Amino acid sequence: MSKTYRIAAVNGDGIGHEIVPLGLDVMQAAAGRFGFSLDVTHFPFGAGYYQQHGDFMPTDGLNTLKAFDAIYFGAVGLPAVDDTLPAKLYTFKVRTHFKQYVNYRPVKLLAGVDGPLRNKTQQDIDFVVIRENNEGEFVQNGKILYPDSPHGLATDTSVFTRKGIEQVAHYSFQLAQKRRGKVTNVTKSNTLINTLAYWDKVIAEVAEQYPDVAYTKMYVDAAAANFVLRPEVFDVVLTTNMIGDILSDLGGAIMGSLGYGPSGNINPEREFPSMFEPIHGSAPDIAGKGIANPIGQIWSGALLLEHIGEKGAADAIVQAINTVTASGLRTADVGGKAGTAEVAEAIIKALEA
Repeated sequence: MSKTYRIAAVNGDGIGHEIVPLGLDVMQAAAGRFGFSLDVTHFPFGAGYYQQHGDFMPTDGLNTLKAFDAIYFGAVGLPAVDDTLPAKLYTFKVRTHFKQYVNYRPVKLLAGVDGPLRNKTQQDIDFVVIRENNEGEFVQNGKILYPDSPHGLATDTSVFTRKGIEQVAHYSFQLAQKRRGKVTNVTKSNTLINTLAYWDKVIAEVAEQYPDVAYTKMYVDAAAANFVLRPEVFDVVLTTNMIGDILSDLGGAIMGSLGYGPSGNINPEREFPSMFEPIHGSAPDIAGKGIANPIGQIWSGALLLEHIGEKGAADAIVQAINTVTASGLRTADVGGKAGTAEVAEAIIKALEA
């Protein structure tokens, strides 16, 4: 009997309603080819749900999601909803509750795509950004005092724990052992002399346990420059929550479009479901027009399948994506004329060939 996986699908908002169903179609095609089944349940969580119910998910939403093997998510946010709420009431809420302390973002140039970096090939742009996903600068630990007075002030306090640093560092070094054997710690400890100096200290201690992995430290300003000038020097980039958020979008840019970028919010111990989503936003300005690039969403589905143990299916999806990009088929945001569904259908056709 074939294995069945329970998948929670959350379209979210904007273009999520277009690209998540298409991504599921690709995943279902891969499941049929590789002999397993996906039992998908849809949930209407997001900013649209907030407009109707006053929250981004029901009070028992996390308990409901906990029962699934993985969560397949689009994007969240609408112009009419305060943009400080989506992270607080959905994205960060899921990531922290389910201990998804690894944010996994591949940066790889796809076949046939002319990225913005001249003379850089698929071999040059091929690394992974591992972003610590539960602590650091995004814990939202702070306060605004006397906001309308001349002496008003606001604080946000970063939080770094030994456990949090160690666990994401071990994940990164073990990933490097499976890749090209190099970890680059991107930091700013020369100015953040407490939090990031401690981050560096703990990572260096973990590095000693992996003598087969080359370990280097690089300040974020140098790393940003090298993403553009020398992307080939990177293999596994390990960094903090905020730095990783920024750098991984730069990674999407050097791939040619944020619309290509996938990501996984991963609980490596599998105590809780992991959540997979594209790196871009909900793009409400183009929602419903059928022109959004679905590749980041589809590639995120491949990461999901790899995480639950279906690596063959995951690799086949990535190969099909490359077949389609090599053919020149593109949506408008990357210089083409194809529609969202047309690209997804071409990927399914390549997958089944």
